[in-house]
Amino acid sequence: MDLRRTSHGTAYWTHNDNPKLPVIIMIHGFRGTHHGMDLIAKNLNKHQVIVPDLPGFGETKPLTTEHSIDNYVKWLHKFIDGLNLAKPPILLGHSFGSIITSNYASKYPKSIKKLILVNPIGAPALKGPKAIMTRLAIVYYWLGRKLPAKFATYLLSSKPIVMVMSQTMAKTKDKQLRRFIHDQHLTHFSSFTNRQVVAEAFNASIHNTVRDVAQKIPMPTLLIAGDLDDITPLYKQHELRQLLPDAKLEIIRSVGHLTHYETPEAVAQAIELFTL
Repeated sequence: MDLRRTSHGTAYWTHNDNPKLPVIIMIHGFRGTHHGMDLIAKNLNKHQVIVPDLPGFGETKPLTTEHSIDNYVKWLHKFIDGLNLAKPPILLGHSFGSIITSNYASKYPKSIKKLILVNPIGAPALKGPKAIMTRLAIVYYWLGRKLPAKFATYLLSSKPIVMVMSQTMAKTKDKQLRRFIHDQHLTHFSSFTNRQVVAEAFNASIHNTVRDVAQKIPMPTLLIAGDLDDITPLYKQHELRQLLPDAKLEIIRSVGHLTHYETPEAVAQAIELFTL
């Protein structure tokens, strides 16, 4: 996996750097980095995979404007355009990345070939089964913005809170895999530039969904969802599929929101069947 940087400060990694292979660009989820896409990328031997860190996370510089969905879309358009690819790529977004990529697809449909949404956010966070947890998270990120910087950073990077999030989302019974997932979250979940970036991105994540732009997405779209996902329940994924003009839904059993960690082989297989 090779690290590269654009002139405007975006860090990105490539797998299978072969210009003859079809290109997939992957956008990771909230508070994640490119590392979250590693296991899926490593199982895609017939694609060139490009994975940037979102602005303000990992090794990519933050935006000079608000970290809103519109501004993330502008950043993504600049990033894709700057790659100077011979053909339009396939675009993939996981979780929060699904909101960014679906908005991008609705605005720049001719610039991508197909769209893949992994564990897409297909329902409003404030109205779903985890609405209470979302409201607690709102307070958490509000404190992260209002407290003195030292205490705010400590709170946002708190190991116990990160572990609660990780324990809640992980569905596997495999102890070794659970340890791996928790280690990934503890290692990368706090790789943000500053508390403002986190607060703005969180605000964007709870006030937008794929559903908002679904009917404006014309290209073939694949939804990949875990049947135990607590963030967007499976019945909402079926509703989302119906809203999209040209979509199919691939359901992975016995997994929740962390298909990229728990079932990367199944995700990669669904991707290859859809794209090749």
